[in-house]
Amino acid sequence: MKSKRVSCLLGIFVSTCILYSVLLIPAPAPPVPPAGIMEPFVWNMDEYWSSLETEFKAAKSLDDSSLSSRIVKGFTELDSLLVRLHTDKFPPDSPLFASIESGFFTLGVLLSAKPYRLGDYIELYSAIRKLIKSQSIHWDMNSNAARDCIYRILYGGRTAIEEVIMQSAREDLPQIVLETDEPSITPSANILGVDIHSGDILVSRGGAPTSALIARGNDYPGNFSHAALTYVDENTGEISIIESLIEKGVVITAVEDYLKDTKLRMMILRVRSDLPKMQADPMLAHKAAAYVLKRVNTEHIIYDFAMDGQDDSKFFCSEVVLEAYRHFDIELWAALSNISRAGVRSWLSVFGVENFTTQEPSDLEYDPKLCVVAEWRDYETLFKDRLDNAVVDVMLEGADMGDRINYDFYLLPLARIVKVYSSILNQFDGVGQIPEGMNATAALRNKRFSKKHQGIKEKLLILTHRFKQDNAYSPPYWEIVKLARQASLTTKSLSYQHNLLSEHFVISIQSNEIQSRLQVGGGQCSGINAALPVPFKQRAYLLSCYVVNLQRHVARDWHTVSDCRC
Repeated sequence: MKSKRVSCLLGIFVSTCILYSVLLIPAPAPPVPPAGIMEPFVWNMDEYWSSLETEFKAAKSLDDSSLSSRIVKGFTELDSLLVRLHTDKFPPDSPLFASIESGFFTLGVLLSAKPYRLGDYIELYSAIRKLIKSQSIHWDMNSNAARDCIYRILYGGRTAIEEVIMQSAREDLPQIVLETDEPSITPSANILGVDIHSGDILVSRGGAPTSALIARGNDYPGNFSHAALTYVDENTGEISIIESLIEKGVVITAVEDYLKDTKLRMMILRVRSDLPKMQADPMLAHKAAAYVLKRVNTEHIIYDFAMDGQDDSKFFCSEVVLEAYRHFDIELWAALSNISRAGVRSWLSVFGVENFTTQEPSDLEYDPKLCVVAEWRDYETLFKDRLDNAVVDVMLEGADMGDRINYDFYLLPLARIVKVYSSILNQFDGVGQIPEGMNATAALRNKRFSKKHQGIKEKLLILTHRFKQDNAYSPPYWEIVKLARQASLTTKSLSYQHNLLSEHFVISIQSNEIQSRLQVGGGQCSGINAALPVPFKQRAYLLSCYVVNLQRHVARDWHTVSDCRC
């Protein structure tokens, strides 16, 4: 009887080891994509940023009267430049735009020292954005000159505003900024004090590390990681948000649930009413939203990890918007997003991305066919946004130098089992831990990426707090990036030690020294120890302790596998 019990336990043990070993076999690595032919945008203005910080310190020492006088002068000079944009058309390489950019940055420095006109500064930016977008209607948006000009002023201007916000009191920040009340006759409803029309586009920034990767990982690093489309029922006025989520595919989300999900920032965009297609059919935007809504209600559309804007059988988030308007012959994204850096391509490819000329949410803001209706930001989430951006910017610097996103190989068997379970749930319209369309290895890489991001961010948070204590002002973004580099170096050192320990564990797992130490086991594996011969006791104890520790590790950290959000 005892021998049968031993044989049974041996059979289970050997079968488990064989299954575990088979599931440990790695999947073929995705091919490393070559660098793109485009040149990523680079500010290359480190000395200028340092000079702005020096000017900021000098401005803080000025008396109120002198500083206020300079601020008024800065507003007046910019207003005079904008008058010219009202009356004439200018090419994107006109020196006028460089003057506007420089003047806006300089005014931002002065306001950071005395942010009493923050609201006026934000309104000035809105006026500049409307005029620049109006000018861009006549530009070739695929030219470097046009892309650079609109990016420098719109993205750069937003960054300047947020530098002022970080030096201001929390209560001074207007959370909602209304910009263009673009005419629309489609059904509407109110969200956060803004009238939203059916067919309006919401671009937002999520709070997950992958959200920062999506926002920053292209040739023009931006602020937004997610795009969604609104549908307003003409009878009930109910708002539905149509969006494609990494973990669920294309879904219809109630507005309450949409707002409940982490949003670090949000912008509302609307197709211009003077486009020929819109003038011919003023209800076109509503019909576009209704078209996608009908598709979602009649078919299951999974998330498109390949980011292929030409494949309408799967949608990534931008494709929901793209396909809705493309169906009615309005092609959004006047300029496609390019991902040219070899390191960024390499990292994105391990998550399944295959197309590196695509439609990124951030670039939608620059499309001349769209107007900005409103923008929402919050002080606390804005600070988190800046930290996440800086960490990802630094991590991508490492990617360009050869850093890779690895994964914990010993978790691969478990991840594959979880993937099978997730696939079964998907067949019954459930949501598994590993998203549909993502393989187990990619899920583990996401887990490692998120964990590394969190490790750097935790150290960065300490460094930014120390910077503020030492300097009596919040660090500007370029200083946060420098601090993120320091935090990254510390994290890399710890990661290197962890890798050495992991390798040592694998190499010595069969050694007699380890086995002899394991003989004193007991605990959770005492039943097995009593039944098995000594050599098997040692291996069984090792395996059982490994399983117990693995369970604890999974219970603590596995949720990060599904924390792959846009």
